[in-house]
Amino acid sequence: MAHPAQIRVLVVDDHEVFSEALELLLGRQPDLRLVGSARTADEAMEMLAELPDVVLMDLDLPEIDGIEATRRIRAITSDAKVVLLTGVQSPEVIADALAAGACGYVPKTRAVDDLMDVIRRAAAGEIVMPEQDLAAVFERLELARADSGQAALERLTPRETEILSALASGHTANEIAGSLGISSLTVQSHMKSILAKLGVHSKIEAVTLAWRHGLAETRTPA
Repeated sequence: MAHPAQIRVLVVDDHEVFSEALELLLGRQPDLRLVGSARTADEAMEMLAELPDVVLMDLDLPEIDGIEATRRIRAITSDAKVVLLTGVQSPEVIADALAAGACGYVPKTRAVDDLMDVIRRAAAGEIVMPEQDLAAVFERLELARADSGQAALERLTPRETEILSALASGHTANEIAGSLGISSLTVQSHMKSILAKLGVHSKIEAVTLAWRHGLAETRTPA
């Protein structure tokens, strides 16, 4: 019977020797429990019923790569922490993995023994990756978020853009309605659409996004 404190681990890697080494080592850890070992993303999806706490995910899987597999796993079970195992260490790839829901990555050149500590840290909610890579990866993530925000703004209709720009310039809903010759209720209806398209939950978030992308200048106190 599994001890309640054990961390449940799913290994997803098509390299048989590497997987077997991991499985052997996991079996020796009293606080860790191997709940499955998959060779493909499809096999991993079938093993999610075992409710893994941590998934060790190879980047270079056949057919569906580790990043897409991570995205699918996180869509089904947001509680599972996914750590990418990879030989590729470019900031772009790692940022894509984090955006897909991974909590970090470990170079495959790292000793297998070290992965036991990585599993524990991931289960505890830490972001796991070499410290020297943090700055470059998070810079890439910020760029990706900026691109995403610009794309969201481009989905607004001309009227929605006009209203958001006016709101970001400091005008009230009543002032916007008066200047455009529409009712306040119509302005509110447009705002609901704007929030939905931008994927934000408040006018403040929408205005901040508008400022960030130059849709309106920030207003400073006199």
